[in-house]
Amino acid sequence: MSSLATKFAALSTDNAPGQEVRRSDADIRALMIGEALPGRAVDFSHGDVDAFPPPPDAMERFAEAVRIGGRQAYTEYRGSADIRAELARRLEAFTGAPVSTDAGVIVTPGTQGALFLAMAATVAAGDKVAIVQPDYFANRKLVQFFGGEVVPIAMDYLGGGDGAGLDLSALEAAFVAGAKVFVFSNPNNPTGAVYSQREIGRIADLAKRYGVTVIADQLYSRLRYDGESYTHIRASGLPDEQCVTIMGPSKTESLSGYRLGVAFGAPAIIDRMEKLQAIVSLRAAGYNQAVLRSWFAEPAGWMARRVGEHQGIRDELLAIFAATGFPTRRPQAGSYLFPTLPALRVAPLDFVRLLRQQANVIVTPGTEFGPHPCSIRLNFSQDRSAALDAARRIVEMVERYRP
Repeated sequence: MSSLATKFAALSTDNAPGQEVRRSDADIRALMIGEALPGRAVDFSHGDVDAFPPPPDAMERFAEAVRIGGRQAYTEYRGSADIRAELARRLEAFTGAPVSTDAGVIVTPGTQGALFLAMAATVAAGDKVAIVQPDYFANRKLVQFFGGEVVPIAMDYLGGGDGAGLDLSALEAAFVAGAKVFVFSNPNNPTGAVYSQREIGRIADLAKRYGVTVIADQLYSRLRYDGESYTHIRASGLPDEQCVTIMGPSKTESLSGYRLGVAFGAPAIIDRMEKLQAIVSLRAAGYNQAVLRSWFAEPAGWMARRVGEHQGIRDELLAIFAATGFPTRRPQAGSYLFPTLPALRVAPLDFVRLLRQQANVIVTPGTEFGPHPCSIRLNFSQDRSAALDAARRIVEMVERYRP
C-alpha cells in the first residue's frame, strides 16, 4: 500500500455518525442470537436536535443575514469583524482572560474545522504530540495525518481521585521527551470528566516550563451539572501565545446544522489558521455566522433548563447501567456516557453492529477514543423516553450475548 493510501486508510469513517448506512452487515447475521428487539430507533452517536432544538431566535438571525445579502455573505476569511468583536467580549467574560478581537479570534466551519486548522498550524511531520486516552477520536487521527507522533497520556477516568484522573507525571515525561503540542478536551469526550483546578494549573505550569502549545477543546464547557466548577486553562497562567481554545454552539445549543466553530488565543496560530482556511473553505458560511449573535445570549432561563433536562437523563441512564454492573464514570459535564461492557461471546465491534441490527440502537465503539475496546459511547442528548428504552435494550442485548 502506498504511503498516501496508508495515510487515508487511517482516517476510517466506518463508525462516524451517519456512516452506518454505508456499511453492509451481511456477515454479522451468522453471529445473531434471538430475534430483533422492538423499540424506537435511537442514534446515540450524536445528539438529537429535534429533542433539544436550537435557541428560538437562531433561524431569525440566519434569515436576517440572508436579507442583508452579499455584505454578510463575503466576510473576512477569519469571520465578520462585527461578530468577532461581539464574540470576543462574551468569550472574555466566560473564560476570565482577555481576547483580542482582531488578532485572536477566528470563526470556522464547525469546531471540527477549528480543530483541523489549529493542529495543521502547530503540528509538523515528526513532531511529538501528547494526546489523552480516552479523548476525542479526531485528535489522534489528525496527528497521524499531519505526520506527527502520538504520545499517549493515560487518564484514569474510573478512579476515585481528584478531577479527571490525568497522569500528570506521564504528561511531564512527554514534554521532557520533546512533545511540542498537547491536545485535550475539557469536559472530556467521551467520559464527561471535568479537569480539576489542580490538574489545569499543573498542565499550564508544565506547558509554560517546557514551551508546549496547548489546544483546548472546550465544546461542552457550558453544559455542567450539580454546580460543577470549571477552570479555563487560558486563565491559569499560560501565556496567550501558547494556547488556543476551541468552542462552538453546535452541541449544548443544538446549532450543529449551522456548522459554526470559534477558535481564540495565540495570534500567530490564529493567523496561520486563517491562511489555511482561505484555501480550504474560504470562511465559515457568511449567512450562518450571523447565528453566533444568539450564542451566550439565549433567553433568560434557557441554559438552566437545558442543563437540568440533560442532568435528568444522565441520572436515569446511570441508574440503568449501575443496576447491571457496567462501570461508568458519572459525567460532570457534557452529554456523553462511556460505560464498560462485560465480557461477551462476540467481539466488541461486532456487538456494536449487532446492537444496530437487532436492537435499533447506534452507539460509538470505545476504540474510536483509544485502547478501550470494551467501552461504548452514548450521546444522551436525546428524547428522554426513547433514550431510556434504548438503554434497557442495550442491557438486554448484553445479557443475551454473555458467554
